[in-house]
Amino acid sequence: MVINFSVASLIIRAPYNISDETIMLIVPKHKNWINKKKMEIEVKGSKFIPKEFVNGEGFLYIGKSYKLKIVECQEEEELKFDNGFCLAKSVLPAAKEIFIKWYKNEAYKKISERVERYVKSTGLKYKKVNITNAKMRWGSCSPTGNLNFSWRLIMAPLPVIDYVVIHELVHTEEKNHSKKFWSKVKTIMSNYEEYSEWLKNNGCMLNL
Repeated sequence: MVINFSVASLIIRAPYNISDETIMLIVPKHKNWINKKKMEIEVKGSKFIPKEFVNGEGFLYIGKSYKLKIVECQEEEELKFDNGFCLAKSVLPAAKEIFIKWYKNEAYKKISERVERYVKSTGLKYKKVNITNAKMRWGSCSPTGNLNFSWRLIMAPLPVIDYVVIHELVHTEEKNHSKKFWSKVKTIMSNYEEYSEWLKNNGCMLNL
């Protein structure tokens, strides 16, 4: 059986005596795993190539690739997102800077939201969230409790963003990567290793 998704197909192999109805009852139970693998495939589908900012080019946002459309004019925003990116033709020479500004704004909003979620559930405390231009570090925690995150992180799937958020929040209490530190991370996110590994394997894709 083949089930079509927006960018891929799920091929299900089962014994001949299993009915389609039975298969369709089983598949939803594995929805989270299927969606996670789908996100991985979308990101791994092509090696990173510097962006050209042309029609149809894909740009990552929270783990999914969205196509760019160059438009002749735009009333207010130079760059607009609505299940895809629309960029005004008149600002093409500054396209990269405009995209970075947009990503930074979205990173601040989404990451701040995730930080607050985990602060409420864990009781951990921080001082301030900052969005940086860091290329080699996804996040860091200052001695005073400021949490710093690279704007590139907003391109990653949400569970990966959550992992980095949790990692830095735990650093507000545990300043090094001791066994106690990793134990606290695991208590909050039991499968953090797979998202850490995802960043190691796919981090180079989170760029312009």
